[in-house]
Amino acid sequence: MSVYQNEINAIAALRETAGKSWNAINPEYAARMRIQNRFRTGLDIARYTAAIMRKDMAEYDADSSAYTQSLGCWHGFIGQQKLISIKKHLKTTNKRYLYLSGWMIAALRSEFGPLPDQSMHEKTAVPALIEELYTFLRQADARELGGLFRELDAARAADENAKAAAIQQQIDSYETHIVPIIADIDAGFGNAEATYLLAKKMIEAGACCIQLENQVSDEKQCGHQDGKVTVPHEDFLAKINAVRYAFLELGVDDGVIVARTDSLGAGLTKQIAVSKQPGDLGDQYNSFLDCEEISPAELKNGDVILNRDGKLLRPKRLASGLFQFRQGSGQDRVVLDCITSLQNGADLLWIETEKPHVGQIKSMVDRIREVVPNAKLVYNNSPSFNWTLNFRQQVFDSLQAEGKDVSAYDRTKLMSAEYDETELARIADEKIRTFQRDGSREAGIFHHLITLPTYHTAALSTDNLAKGYFADEGMLAYVKGVQRQEIRQGIACVKHQNMAGSDIGDDHKEYFAGEAALKASGKDNTMNQFH
Repeated sequence: MSVYQNEINAIAALRETAGKSWNAINPEYAARMRIQNRFRTGLDIARYTAAIMRKDMAEYDADSSAYTQSLGCWHGFIGQQKLISIKKHLKTTNKRYLYLSGWMIAALRSEFGPLPDQSMHEKTAVPALIEELYTFLRQADARELGGLFRELDAARAADENAKAAAIQQQIDSYETHIVPIIADIDAGFGNAEATYLLAKKMIEAGACCIQLENQVSDEKQCGHQDGKVTVPHEDFLAKINAVRYAFLELGVDDGVIVARTDSLGAGLTKQIAVSKQPGDLGDQYNSFLDCEEISPAELKNGDVILNRDGKLLRPKRLASGLFQFRQGSGQDRVVLDCITSLQNGADLLWIETEKPHVGQIKSMVDRIREVVPNAKLVYNNSPSFNWTLNFRQQVFDSLQAEGKDVSAYDRTKLMSAEYDETELARIADEKIRTFQRDGSREAGIFHHLITLPTYHTAALSTDNLAKGYFADEGMLAYVKGVQRQEIRQGIACVKHQNMAGSDIGDDHKEYFAGEAALKASGKDNTMNQFH
């Protein structure tokens, strides 16, 4: 028997048990409401999506072409529209996630107004956005299923039994808009206890995957800015443990932890690691410090001294009180960070880089996989990179290394539009197109995300609309550039009343009041102009 019919039968049995006082309850209507709201709590969502991620990770281990993707979002509506578009164009949500960007929360969701990505925004905004995203995705389910229910009723009314059976099959096999969200917890917003408490809120809101970075909480910087300060491994591992305990406490046993290292671009540390014996983790962390050898006579008040192999070493300290690492030690520190994190509870890695370069990423992942063979990455396909310039320069350098003639190009000006139709630009664009596929095959990238895409698309589309609307084009700027395109491309939002839940509300009015229902979707509803 179908899922749909099982729900109807279950509620019919309940009505029978309740007696005559429930006679007004239509079991099919109640069954529809249940099916439209399959996920009752955030924990239901977290458990469901964690299982999806685990399945996808196993499939990637077997076949690197089975990588996953996501786009960053800062509002529930944005996340909803992404998934509606994915289902519309690709017919399935398989291996498509959402990314919750701390940068975008700071820039767009803080009560302080726009903030830099430095963990100064309200940490409660993070679980609040997770809950908002899933509220909109659940509404997308309710809206789409509501349309199928109305089609079912119409087919039955027309005695089209075969069509009704086909629609019921669509209902029974319905694919939800609910997908995993990789959620950014920054550096944990405090100590390990603070990280645990915030992680719990995020999981309760629906997060199955939490991304944690190895920066100092109160010195946190955007991964693509200067001045990043990392913490010793023991401090970071305590926070990984805190997140794992939060998952286990809430019964999300296969929750996913992404350990992010910013060490490639972080040249500073706030503290010397605790070391109990040579070669331990603390000693390895300290071995990267930029030190000078001194004699006992050179000791000064307040100096911090390391004793290594009988030598007194004084780490170089900045005016800020921070210690600096040796130049060129970034990749070695990244490899140690990643191996240590995977050996102590993390499931996936995030290596923040300064450019999108498959060879650079591969060089680090190959070393990590010598110790942890199934190491996998989440990689930030960041808008902070100038993709056009980076890849044109990579192609220029490659052609030059092969002895090809590159005299027609100025490497410092390759962003110029004058190069757009050249062979070099064509090769570079093809490398950009295949970057995700190449990175997943060669460099262990399981998940590709873009952190801030809708921040930029919103700015670009608003600029284009304003440019015409407030000038000579007036309303034509909106009609030609927006509404006409919505209609012709089948964008659901052209019926904005429907998107906001008007038809769902009409269904409920009919359920609750029958023929007495005052519905909004009558002949005078202007949304009928878009049929």
